[in-house]
Amino acid sequence: MNSDAFRAAAEAKDFEAMEGLFSEDVVFRSPFVFRPYPGIEALRFILTSVAGIFEDFVYVEHVETGDTAVLMFKAKVGDRELQGVDILRFGVDGLISEMTVMVRPMSGLQALAEEMGRRLEALGVEPA
Repeated sequence: MNSDAFRAAAEAKDFEAMEGLFSEDVVFRSPFVFRPYPGIEALRFILTSVAGIFEDFVYVEHVETGDTAVLMFKAKVGDRELQGVDILRFGVDGLISEMTVMVRPMSGLQALAEEMGRRLEALGVEPA
């Protein structure tokens, strides 16, 4: 599994290094919407957008078992502090085939959603 490489790339906001860790048909599960986002292009857009919103992002825990890694993080969005987890599932090829993100508390999730909505609107992209 490449969870250490993912962690290092995410903390450094190095998305070029991160892209080689995902399968082309990766599935991203957002904390905002029920419907998953398929494909590396959607994931690239989401991760680069969120990286521009999060302040003081750092992973604080990292647990692995079988084909799954769970990385707990903390960050700020404006004056809101939040905690979250990235759940990575790896395919037989060793690439990340699924990424699920969960965020708490609700006020932190709302602050993230509002800022993400503003950025999507500025780009003329309809939120899902």
